[in-house]
Formats: sequence, structure tokens, C-alpha cells
Amino acid sequence: MELFSLTGKTALITGGTHGLGMAIATGIGKAGATLIINGNSSQEKIDKAVAFYNEQGIKAYGYKFDVSSEKEVVAALNQIESDIAPIDILVNNAGIIKRTPMVDMEVADFEQVLKIDLVAPFIMAKHVVKGMITRGEGKIINMCSMMSELGRNTVGAYAAAKGGLKMLTKNMATEWAKHNIQVNGIGPGYFATNQTAPIRVDGHPFNDFIVGRTPAGRWGDPDDLQGTAIFLSSKASNFVNGQIVYVDGGILATIGKPANED
Repeated sequence: MELFSLTGKTALITGGTHGLGMAIATGIGKAGATLIINGNSSQEKIDKAVAFYNEQGIKAYGYKFDVSSEKEVVAALNQIESDIAPIDILVNNAGIIKRTPMVDMEVADFEQVLKIDLVAPFIMAKHVVKGMITRGEGKIINMCSMMSELGRNTVGAYAAAKGGLKMLTKNMATEWAKHNIQVNGIGPGYFATNQTAPIRVDGHPFNDFIVGRTPAGRWGDPDDLQGTAIFLSSKASNFVNGQIVYVDGGILATIGKPANED
């Protein structure tokens, strides 16, 4: 299990105060890493998340800063390195989505989605990777999406950002692999979270669509992401670079079932 051990490593997870980011951070923490949790909505939310990790026996610290502000990112990273340790693992998880038909979407809203979901991972990686290059090793994980591959009504800005993040991941790997830095992505499918709870009921059209469209026949459990995150954070993935691992129950593998199939 040494291949997958993260003992002695420090991992920064943006948007790690809730949802899938919290599930990923928990897996990385249970594998031995010290967690640095970022959020920007409130210090109270960050403190609650840190308390949750600590209750799980995971050493965690929280820092509030805007991942899309280069000035705040640089200041926070300097503070983290001074307070705790250099970053060995970066998970660019923070993101937003605005569900609006493109013909009705304001340019400012489109730009905001790209700023958080695409520009912010660039800013974070640009400044974290400098220390990784100096030390000659590092892991960067960008949270992509099935919308890195597929379109869907009302998510044009999100799909544009996540498609761009897929290619940014590949280009980061291209430029930084020579420094023993691995940059990969995770593309989650549809997961059972608090936000999806109202529609995850039998008979709801979207629930029936997802369960029927997914070969595994179910929504993902957030913990299903932990193994992939640990793998991409550990020595086990030292020759894996520029890849997007889709954790989707098989959705992207199939065109779907005809109506007359069980």
C-alpha cells in the first residue's frame, strides 16, 4: 500500500468545504495527507469543514481566499507555506455553474463562469507549480466534467470552461512532466449530493433519465471519487500524465439503451 500512501504530503483542495470537494479531500486525508481547505463564501463554513475533517482524524487547516484573484492566491500560498508546509498536491475543485440558455445569457455571467472554472485553475497551478518544480515533484488534479466531452441545454458557459480545462490539463502535463510533475483530471458523472436530493426520487423524470442512462444503473456516491483522487495524488500514478479519468458509471462509454431494451 506504500504506492498509495500520502503520509507526509500536504494537499490543497479548493472548494473543499462541501459536496464532492469534501468527499475527495476526505479520501486524500485518510490516505495520510495534511489538508489545506480553501473556501470563499464564509469563514464559518471553512471552520465547520475543518472541524469535520478533524473529527475524522484528519489534520486539516482552512484558508479563505478567492481562487480567481491572483493577488489573493499569491498571498494565501505564501501564508500557507509559512504556516504549514509547501503544497505537494493541488486539487482545483472550486467551480460554479449558471444554467441559462445561451441566447439569454449575459456576457458578464458567461465570463464569470470561465473566470472561476477555467482561469482560476490556471492561476492556482501557475503559482503552486513553481515550488513543485524546485522540489522536482508534484501532483495537480483538475476537476473536469462530463461537460468536458458533451454538451447539454443551458450549460454552455460551464461546458466551454470544462472543455477548456480538459485541454489546459493536457497542456500543463506537456510543459511540466519533465519536472516529475503529474497533471491529470477527474470527470465526475452524476452524483448523489444534497443539491440533487430533491430530484433523486423514483418517478422524477431526471432521476429516471440518469438511472436509465447510466450503465451502472445508479447515481454515484461521492465516496466513489476517493479512490481515483488517491491514485492521482500518489506514487501509483507517477507515469500517468495529461489524462482525464471519468468516474461516471459508464455514461460516456455508451450511446444509451434503446427504448425496447431492459
